[in-house]
Amino acid sequence: MGMMKTTETSLDEKAIVAAAEAALADIASVRQEVGKVIFGQEKVVENTLLAVLSGGHALLVGVPGLAKTKLVNTLGGVLGLAANRIQFTPDLMPSDILGSEVMDQDDQGRRSFRFVKGPIFAQLLMADEINRASPRTQSALLQAMQEYHITVAGQRLDLPAPFHVLATQNPLEQEGTYPLPEAQLDRFLLQVDVDYPELAAERQILLETTGLSEAKPETVLTAERLVDIQRLIRQMPVSDAVVDAILALVRSARPGHGNAATDKHVAWGPGPRAGQAMMLCARARALYEGRLAPSLDDVHALAEPILQHRMALTFAARAEGMSVRDVIAGLVKQAKG
Repeated sequence: MGMMKTTETSLDEKAIVAAAEAALADIASVRQEVGKVIFGQEKVVENTLLAVLSGGHALLVGVPGLAKTKLVNTLGGVLGLAANRIQFTPDLMPSDILGSEVMDQDDQGRRSFRFVKGPIFAQLLMADEINRASPRTQSALLQAMQEYHITVAGQRLDLPAPFHVLATQNPLEQEGTYPLPEAQLDRFLLQVDVDYPELAAERQILLETTGLSEAKPETVLTAERLVDIQRLIRQMPVSDAVVDAILALVRSARPGHGNAATDKHVAWGPGPRAGQAMMLCARARALYEGRLAPSLDDVHALAEPILQHRMALTFAARAEGMSVRDVIAGLVKQAKG
């Protein structure tokens, strides 16, 4: 009986390794296709894809015109997901996102209500400039992100699977905007900072995008295949050393947990969701980079995108000109020893 169990275990391990190797090939194809349209910005593409592969949502923060919308559209096409886009404005209402009931009248004159689905019924939703909409509208979207269903007139309607929100935020125009509350920021697996492209990449953008035709990426996955990869990522083994490193890093970012620099500079730190995000994204990053198990490097590389929107500095630290990134860089340096 004991021998049977061992054989079954080794078969399971072989099956997971075989599935992981197939996933490696698929992810490499996705990277290649996205690279045909998005030049440079490797870190942005990687972190956005990690959020999707991990089954979560991402917040892209950057000034206008850095191809954030183009990246989301490209990912929808390459991953074979049904994509919709919502441009957030101050007058956007929850029903503009979720959908609304309309009254129908049949031939006999009988009237009834019919629900018309809103743009949220997509597999990949681009929420452009999410901080421009009122809190009421933001909360309608963020509740759906958390619960994967909406309730209209007392009736529950499930969202398509998989369901991912990639939201953008413009850090410049803060006048007339409604910054996302901390509890809602926590629902984003990663915050992806989108910076200006390097010189070589910008040159390529100029040459490739101002001609008669632009490169079109091909669809390399289906929604079902993406769900398979997401399930596989949750099955990947994580060593005790990596789990301990995740716990140590997340806990070191909380004031009152024995880290002198954090106690001095951080007003409040990340909750358990940060550790959950790190566990998933570290596995996804290993696969993204062609490895079958996450390492300490994955934890250190993901510290900034996973922790930065889940922490706030004290007034004194901000007055000194410090940023959350500086604090996280210091914690990673300590973790590396």
